[in-house]
Amino acid sequence: MIHDALYSSRSEEWTTPRDFFAALNAEFGFTLDPCASAESATCAKYFTKEQDGLTQDWGQDVVFCNPPYGKRIGPWARKCHDAARQGATVVLLVHARTDTRWFHEWVYGKAELRFIKGRLKFGDGTQSAPFPSLVAIFRPTLAANDNGADPVATVTVCDRMVA
Repeated sequence: MIHDALYSSRSEEWTTPRDFFAALNAEFGFTLDPCASAESATCAKYFTKEQDGLTQDWGQDVVFCNPPYGKRIGPWARKCHDAARQGATVVLLVHARTDTRWFHEWVYGKAELRFIKGRLKFGDGTQSAPFPSLVAIFRPTLAANDNGADPVATVTVCDRMVA
């Protein structure tokens, strides 16, 4: 049975599936997890909720960002965009809510998009999430050319295991 929290906003933290992260890490070589706890950190360098990754400098790190889902996801999308403009490479894992303001203001046309085929099983879950997911890749070179013109054309659909 799927837990009721999956269908509500009670659960905002979705622990990254380890095999999914490993495949992305093999491609990108992450150095920072800005949305972590000591138990869920995917990188040696990470920021906890108390350290507030939104207020930290991500520098030139290669960042894996699986933010808390919910009403505060917009500021995380903006931070990913802004950090890339300052030199970081950022991979953002979020639910594929393409009808939201944050998606259109901070993701669409500003990042490479990979829509995940099927639904991820977060953490140690045995059930799939009740929402589709996407990976948005913010690269410094794309961000530097972000002038509000035509959207970035790279959109792909990929299997759960991204290689």
